[in-house]
Amino acid sequence: MHVLRFAIAAALVTPLACATAEPAPPPPPAAAPATAAAPPPPETAMKLAYPKAKQLDVVDELHGVKVPDPYRWLEDPDSAETAAWVKAQNEVTFGWLERVPARAAIKARLTELWDYERYSPPSIEGKGKDRRTFFFKNDGLQNQSVLYVVDPSAKGPAGADEGARVLLDPNVLSADGTIALSGSAVSDDGKLMAYSLSSGGSDWQEWHVKDVATGKDLPDVVKWSKFSRAAWTPDGKGFFYARYPEPKEGDALEEANYFHKIYFHRLGEPQDKDQLVVEDALHKTWGFDPYVSEDGKFLVVTVWDGTDRRNRLWFKELGKKNAPLIKLFDDFDAAYGFLGNQGSTFFIQTDRDAPRQRIVSVDVKGLKPGAKPALKEVIAQDAKDKLESATMLGGGFLVQWLRNAHNVVTIHDLKGAKLRELPLPTIGTTMGFAGKSKDKQSYYAFTSFTYPTVVYQLDLESGVSTLWRQPKVKFTPDDYQTTQVFYSSKDGTQIPMFVVHKKGLAFDGDNPTYLYAYGGFNISLTPSFSPGLIAWLERGGVFAQPTLRGGGEFGEDWHAAGMLEKKQNVFDDFAAAADWLVANKVTSTRKLGIGGGSNGGLLVGASITQHPEKFGAAVAMVGVMDMLRFHKFTIGHAWVSEYGSADDAKMFPILRGYSPLHALKSGTTYPATLITTADHDDRVVPAHSFKFAAAIQEAHAGTTPVLIRVDVKAGHGAGKPTTKVIEELADRWSFLLAALGEVELSKN
Repeated sequence: MHVLRFAIAAALVTPLACATAEPAPPPPPAAAPATAAAPPPPETAMKLAYPKAKQLDVVDELHGVKVPDPYRWLEDPDSAETAAWVKAQNEVTFGWLERVPARAAIKARLTELWDYERYSPPSIEGKGKDRRTFFFKNDGLQNQSVLYVVDPSAKGPAGADEGARVLLDPNVLSADGTIALSGSAVSDDGKLMAYSLSSGGSDWQEWHVKDVATGKDLPDVVKWSKFSRAAWTPDGKGFFYARYPEPKEGDALEEANYFHKIYFHRLGEPQDKDQLVVEDALHKTWGFDPYVSEDGKFLVVTVWDGTDRRNRLWFKELGKKNAPLIKLFDDFDAAYGFLGNQGSTFFIQTDRDAPRQRIVSVDVKGLKPGAKPALKEVIAQDAKDKLESATMLGGGFLVQWLRNAHNVVTIHDLKGAKLRELPLPTIGTTMGFAGKSKDKQSYYAFTSFTYPTVVYQLDLESGVSTLWRQPKVKFTPDDYQTTQVFYSSKDGTQIPMFVVHKKGLAFDGDNPTYLYAYGGFNISLTPSFSPGLIAWLERGGVFAQPTLRGGGEFGEDWHAAGMLEKKQNVFDDFAAAADWLVANKVTSTRKLGIGGGSNGGLLVGASITQHPEKFGAAVAMVGVMDMLRFHKFTIGHAWVSEYGSADDAKMFPILRGYSPLHALKSGTTYPATLITTADHDDRVVPAHSFKFAAAIQEAHAGTTPVLIRVDVKAGHGAGKPTTKVIEELADRWSFLLAALGEVELSKN
């Protein structure tokens, strides 16, 4: 997965942390006027006085169709009018939330649950006396996790935190925790670390360089980087990185991002002296991700266009003067991920001729520009499981597979032969496995819905895992159970769904249920732990997570079945999940709440406009709501490969048909709805949520609350401070419990 596709949704794919085909189908059905949603419980049945949003006579003509956009003025987040509207909306929203008597108790319980030590899987970097262990640790309620390092001379075993020292604490960089560490890379010799900071949740990265031994910063500063790693040269004298041109003053959070380029920054020199390495002046939407091979001989460049999983792969020899840039795979015909090399043999993870992915090798020795490389299969596509990711470790490959949306891990030799499968505690998700190809040990984490994230040290030769860190969370995991069911979507496709709840909970149709999904961008939604989920389950809530088409859980065929002209399949899969939960008496329509973020926010918006009668409440987080203009802001143009564009006459009626902003119908009763966004979201700009909130409040005929919550100094989700995460989640649970009739609103 290239950097951008991961960035698009990484912060939002977990439910509580906090985008010659067949003939186009007809537009999805819009909600008819006067459709009745589930009857609201009496305590929420009161018409709110929403702030008035003026309507302008703004009309676009697209392919001969006139499209009104009366709230276009809300696209300017810096105007006084927008600021006044946001302030008034927040007053209504927080005034309503303050009337939920359980809100304080929910926040207190969330704070208690979040207050536990948690660790990242460590990585071992450097050589000789500079070979060190790095890991992140959060004491519990710290806004940002702290980066620790263990020196070879430190007391205690390598990797144990009692011998560790703080290398970088983002919490001291801002009083409110809104400056976050967004990226880091240690030089080959282990002496230096390039690290990037992001402010207020923005995607913009500012790179700095730290001396690992002393902890002091060098004077180097690199700005205007986005969607990029830092890739050090073997001599440690500088690193490659990618950036966009500096935006116009005041436009950094809205201006479209075009003309990504790779530069080389030499230590000690100002940024304006950085050497331009890779660009393409003919393709403004192309992006580039640099990587230096482990042996330091090659610069490998991933070329991406939007969030399409298909990419190009280029390379050049670093030690050879005037070496040409070889375009190894240059057709945008498949996904190609560089795993590593042995001499001139490159190992590549790809879905070329393998929708569930495989690993191949290619010999690049003497390869001439324009020549087509021959591929040799190393690990074949599996008959059912998807090859999710692979790492060259221990002289072979460590492979993470997806089996019905949960992980299986296997270890192979360099020829691809399977040596063993890694035993895992239960159905769940693995992460980590950092290291170099010859390392004999690594660390990984395991998590599931009610299984707090544990970290293991893995001996790669024996396959034995040793517990390294196990958190102590203030709840009893054995009180809960997770099952996986399968249900039929509208077209008969079998869809898996995880259902989590207290053991012994009666399915009597009266359980408050939170149905959460994503369904897009080839992103895989797998079991993960969040203390916030426990707070919901403790109150008798049920959590359901279906594996919708559009995701990456079953390979490219599954993804393609939920994108572009087939996007309606995603909404149908979600609606069928709701039907299954009601039919099997897990819940009832009145007790069913739905949620999703980013592309999942689009899912929620489309669901309540297509089926307002199916849901009791909805939470749409940082959603893509205007499908006709999303490509005009920041990195929105990158999503055209996933959604299509309204500029395309074929895609226009499809997008207009399900676009939440345009599918709203005046006189319809919509479910109780909470829309959330943030003022620093420069991925899905807040205008999406602003315009949708104004429009649904105007169209809504019922008495259920339709609210928007706008966070300040926050972004799309990545790097959000713990305090903000807890506050937002407390408000989400409070809203759902009141809207679903679980608690009564106070009268004051």
